[in-house]
This record gives sequence, C-alpha cells and structure tokens, in this order.
Amino acid sequence: MIDLHCHTNISDNSFSIEEVIRLAKDNGVKHLAITDHDTTKGLLKAMEIGKQIDVDIIPGIEISAYDYERNRRAHILGLYVTPGHASIDELCSPLVVKRHEASWQMVSRIQEAGYDITWEEVLEFCKEGTGVYKQHIMHALLNKGYTDRIYGDLYKKLFKRGDSPTNRGLAFVSIHYIDVFDAIRVIREAGGIPVLAHPGQFDNFSEVEDWVRAGLEGIEVLHPLHDKEAEKKARALAEKWNLIQTGGSDFHGFYGESSAVSIGSKSIGLEHFNQLLERKNILQKN
Repeated sequence: MIDLHCHTNISDNSFSIEEVIRLAKDNGVKHLAITDHDTTKGLLKAMEIGKQIDVDIIPGIEISAYDYERNRRAHILGLYVTPGHASIDELCSPLVVKRHEASWQMVSRIQEAGYDITWEEVLEFCKEGTGVYKQHIMHALLNKGYTDRIYGDLYKKLFKRGDSPTNRGLAFVSIHYIDVFDAIRVIREAGGIPVLAHPGQFDNFSEVEDWVRAGLEGIEVLHPLHDKEAEKKARALAEKWNLIQTGGSDFHGFYGESSAVSIGSKSIGLEHFNQLLERKNILQKN
C-alpha cells in the first residue's frame, strides 16, 4: 500500500514519528509520505527509521495556504522536498510562530470564559512538535472533563470559523496564512512536487487552472473527506491538466476527525505512484 499524506506529533498527530511508521509497517504500507504542517522538522529522522524497518519514507510537507484573490483556504502538499531547505524555512517559519502565538491567545480566552486549564497543561501535549494546535488545547480540556472528544460541540463553541465576530467561536483567533502561489513556488524550489491536498474540503476545484500555470503538479483524489463526487471532479481535473493523482489517509491518530481512518486506507495504487516517480525525475532534471 501507498500513503501520500500522513502527519506525526511534529505537528498535529498524537503519535510520534516512530509510532506512525511502525503503524504503517503493520498496515502493510510500503511507501509513506510524512507531510507535517508547515515544517520539514523530523523528516531526516523519519527517513532513517523507515530504512531500519523497511518502509520507504517520502519527505514531505503540507503548507497551510490561502488564495487571497478568491478569499479561500487551500492546503498544498510537497512530496520529495529537501528537508531543511532554506526556501521552505524562510516562508513557513513565521507561520509556525504565529500559530503558536495564536494558540496562546486562544487558551487565554478560554481561561477568561471560565475553563480551568493552564498553558503549561496544553504544552505537555506538544513537547516534540513545533507548537500548540487546537487539538492540543482540546486534549487538555478533555482531560479536565469538559468534553469526551476532540471534535464535537465544545470544539465548535470555541473554534468555529465564522464570517463575522458574532458568528465565531469564543476563542477563535485568525492567522495570516501563506499565499498559495508562494507555497507552490517554494515546494518546487525545494525539489518537491506541489500537490493540491483534499480540494473537496475547501472547494478548490475552480482554482486548479491558475495553480497549474503557477507550477502545480498533482491533485489529491483519494482522501477521507472526499465523497465519490469529489473524487470524480479531482480525477477529471487531473486528466485535463496532466496532474499526478495522489491519495492519502491524512492520518492524525487520536487527533483525527474520524477514528475509522487508518494509515494506508486511501492508497492510490502503484500505477499512479510510478507516475509520481516519473514526474519527480523529470522535474529534478530540469
């Protein structure tokens, strides 16, 4: 099996790098892309562990981007990026810092609303990572008995995104995401293949033509949030614009939106994986 979209506790998975790779091995995954949010931290370690237990680790990233022309979020996967590449670090490091600072503000607002949690309690859940995510905050609230799940009514109450202040969660703090065109550019500069992640989640289908002209090389067809209609739209765009078709579980462990998602559950198949390798070789020669 092949899984081209997976996270670790470097960003917002509850499992460590080694735990994730061993789960992949147990599930029969032969090729696994580690695509943590906005960082390449941990990729060299992952590649070494993969060699030890015979799982091919594809160094990757998932950049949290935004199309400012259309006012819409977008996530761009970078497959086969160079770990620690200067272009990625320069673009993404400020966002990592901003996310952590925004999380501190969220915790402060939650405390002001009467919830008994501390910043130190939240930090316990991200010791190995790049900073605090909303999942870590929810984990602390779960431990205090305020909820019995990461995603549910309390999550919506606290973090709901709305089109006005009166329609947002009480702890919601916005952050300025990376321009989608910059995301595509730096992935290519880092030797990677830019792939549009889960276009069905943010309804990114209409933007694909512009992003292809900017250097997009692939589109995620198989994803836990994609229904058959989203898969059909993604496949059609892949065929129209000669994009590589990918698929992945977007595995987040305990922090995932569905406990039914397992590593390898959205394997794209060997034919498309070989096309990915061919595209990588072409791009690296140019």
